Amino acid sequence: MARNRSAPRALLILTAITTLLAGLLTGIATAHGSVTDPPTRNYGCWKRWGGDHLNPAMATRDPMCWQAWQANPTTMWNWNGLYREHLNGNHRANIPNGQLCSGGRAENGRYNSLDAVGNWQPATKPRRFTLTLTDEAKHGADHIQVYATKPGYNPVTQPLSWDHLELLTHTGRYAPSSAYRVEVNAGNRTGRHLLCTIWQASHMDQSYCLCSDVVFTA
Repeated sequence: MARNRSAPRALLILTAITTLLAGLLTGIATAHGSVTDPPTRNYGCWKRWGGDHLNPAMATRDPMCWQAWQANPTTMWNWNGLYREHLNGNHRANIPNGQLCSGGRAENGRYNSLDAVGNWQPATKPRRFTLTLTDEAKHGADHIQVYATKPGYNPVTQPLSWDHLELLTHTGRYAPSSAYRVEVNAGNRTGRHLLCTIWQASHMDQSYCLCSDVVFTA
C-alpha cells in the first residue's frame, strides 16, 4: 500500500501556522502602552537598537541601553508592559525611592535595569511641549500625571526619589484611544531632567510608572 507522505508534512505546516497565530494573538492580548514622546528609557532603547541589539558598538555609543539589553532583553521587547495592579492610587507608598523607573520592580524584576543611574540618552524638548502616550490596547485613562525633576537633580549621578519630583500636570479622563496627548509646561527648567509619567488605566486598577530622559531648551 502506498504511503501518503504529504500528510505528515501538512500536519507540520499546520502546527507551525497554529503556533505562529497563537503567538501573534498572545502579543495582541498582552499589548498595553507607554510614553513614546519623549520616549521612555526602554522604548527609546527598543527604537534605537531593536533591529541591531547584538551590535557591540552599543556599549560605547549608548551604554545605558547596552546594560539594559544585557540585563534582560525583554525589558525592551515588552516596552509596553511596565505596570502595577491594585495600587489604589497610592503610588508613593507602593513604589520605593530608587525604583520609580521600574515601577517598583514590576513584573518580577523585568524592568530593574531602568532604575540604573547613568547617562541615558535624552530627548530634546522645549519647556512647553506635548507628551504622547501610546495605548495599543485602548485601555483609556482615569488620569495621567506628569512629574518633572526639580532643579538641582542630576539623573546621571543620582537615583530618582519621590522628593526629587514636582507635579506639572494632572489630567482628567481620556476615552479609549490609540494615543493620548498631554500639554506640559516645565516652567523655568533648562538642561537635563527626568520626567515620570503616571498613567492610571481605566479598564482596571492598573498603574504605569514611566521614566523619560529629557533636555529642556530655553
